[in-house]
Amino acid sequence: MDKDRAEGKVKDIAGRVERQVGEWTGDKEAQVKGAAKQVEGKVQNAWGKTKDAVKKPSTNQAEQDQADEDEAKRRDRAANE
Repeated sequence: MDKDRAEGKVKDIAGRVERQVGEWTGDKEAQVKGAAKQVEGKVQNAWGKTKDAVKKPSTNQAEQDQADEDEAKRRDRAANE
């Protein structure tokens, strides 16, 4: 896994948390900053996936992408509980 993928996931999750806290507290600035951080993380993660695909094409990439998406959804649900 490319380090951009890992760092992107961290930024995405941190952005989700910041956005959610902003929603709970009514802090529009925190919501905007969190959403921006989420987008930055998603872009970085996508860039890392692209670099991984170029380095070593995998026949199981679709399965890995689905597993990554499922994990992100699980973390998002846990953050919202």
